[in-house]
Amino acid sequence: MKTSFLLSIIIVLTGCSLGTSREIKTAEKLLNQFQCNNIETNELAHSAINIYHEHALSTSKQKAVQYVESYKLGQALFKIPLDEVVQQQYEIYTTACESLGGVQSPTVKTNEP
Repeated sequence: MKTSFLLSIIIVLTGCSLGTSREIKTAEKLLNQFQCNNIETNELAHSAINIYHEHALSTSKQKAVQYVESYKLGQALFKIPLDEVVQQQYEIYTTACESLGGVQSPTVKTNEP
């Protein structure tokens, strides 16, 4: 009885760690896509909206990096999977990049079967 209980706990913990590592790998692939090209910040008008987008561009990437690092340390900050949280930050980043006239590199699909 004790052996089967310990075996089931080991299986559950192994499954959780495999799911966690898959989320981290997917999130890290997505982090590599946080690139915004062709923005000349010294040529941008310093309007309130441009300042907002510059801030969103910077903070969304910083947050995503911090979330991945926290997750690697075992700190699950959200109830949703890490890769979904990073995807949300990526969408904010993409919108800010496009609003500033930047160009994104082609995206790579992160959904694995």
